[in-house]
Amino acid sequence: MSTARHAIYHGPGREFELAERPLPPCGPGELLVAVSLATICGSDLHTVDGRRTTPTPGVLGHEGVGRVVAVGPGRDAAWLDARVTWTLADSCGACAPCREWDLPQKCAHLFKYGHAALADGAGLNGCYATHIMLRAGTTVIRVPEALADEVVAPANCALATMVGATESLPVRCRVAVVQGAGLLGLYGCALLRAQGVPRVLVVDRNPERLRWVTALGGEPVLDSALGLLGPGGADAVWEVTGAPAVVAEGLRLLRPGGYYAWLGMVHPDSALALTGESIIRGCLTVRGLHNYAPRHLAGAVDFLSRTDGRLPWRELAGPVFGLGELPAALAAARTQRWARVGIRPGVAQMLPK
Repeated sequence: MSTARHAIYHGPGREFELAERPLPPCGPGELLVAVSLATICGSDLHTVDGRRTTPTPGVLGHEGVGRVVAVGPGRDAAWLDARVTWTLADSCGACAPCREWDLPQKCAHLFKYGHAALADGAGLNGCYATHIMLRAGTTVIRVPEALADEVVAPANCALATMVGATESLPVRCRVAVVQGAGLLGLYGCALLRAQGVPRVLVVDRNPERLRWVTALGGEPVLDSALGLLGPGGADAVWEVTGAPAVVAEGLRLLRPGGYYAWLGMVHPDSALALTGESIIRGCLTVRGLHNYAPRHLAGAVDFLSRTDGRLPWRELAGPVFGLGELPAALAAARTQRWARVGIRPGVAQMLPK
C-alpha cells in the first residue's frame, strides 16, 4: 500500500471525512506503523461531543496496536515487522518534566497522538487511520503475538494510566474503592487485586458496567459504597468516573490518613464543593493523575501477558467496525454496553454521505 487512509475530524457536529494521502518517508528515529486495530476511548467521545477541544482538522484515536512497516534513519532495522504498541505521547527527554520530575507525560514539548492538527508533521497523527507515524521520542513496546488486538489496543491509554495510578498504595491498604466501572475502573480493580489488596469495591450507577467486576476479583456496588463500608471504611479511593459529584462520597469513605486519586475529571465541568478542612482533619493525601510514563506502558503489556486467559479481557471487547463506519462505532461506544469498541482501519467501507 502506497497511501494511507484516515478519517479526518473537523469539529463537533461535523461529519468525518475519509481521505487518502501518500505514505511519507520516515524521518530520523521515526517508525511507520500499519494500524491493526484502534479502540474508542472516552476522551474521543468527549472530543466529538464537544466536551473537550482538539486542533482541527485532525485524526482522532490514540489507543492502538499495529506492525512496523518502515524505519527511519537512526532507528534499528530490527523493528521492521514488529508488532507494537506505543506511548500516547511523544516527549523530548531533555526538559525538567522529563529529566527531573519523572513526568514525561508533561513534557515541555509534548506531542499527543490523536490530539494534533493534520498539518503537524507527517499528518499521520492518530489511530483512526491505516497508518500512524511514531516520532523519535515515543516509547515503543513489542507486543506478544498471543495477545489479541482487542486485548492490547487499550493498553497504551486506560491500562497504562491505571498501572501508574496504582503504583503507590497507602500503608496497609486492605480496602480500596474504585468509583466507576468503565475500562479504567475495571483495570484498576484487577491491578489492585493483583497487588494483594484483599477487598476492592467498584461503584457505578450502571449495572451493565458492573457485570465484569466479580470476574476481576472485586465487589460490584450499585450507586454507593457507604452502605457497605460506612464513613472511614476505605484505605484508598480512585475516582475514574469523571463526575465531580462522587468526590464528596469518596472523602467520606476514607479513613484518617487515606489516599484519594483523581483521574476521570479531565474536563472543564469539574468544579468541586469541598472544604480544606475535610482534607486537613482527615490527614488525607489527594493526588491528581494524568496519563503515564513509559514504564507504565511496559508494565501494562506485561500485566496483560500474565493475566490473559485467566481474566476476561477478550470478553470485555465489543464489536469492531471498519474505518468508514466510524459514526456507527462512536454510537456503539456511547451506549457503554462494552468496555471498548474497535475500529479496524484496513477494512475499506466508505463513510455514509
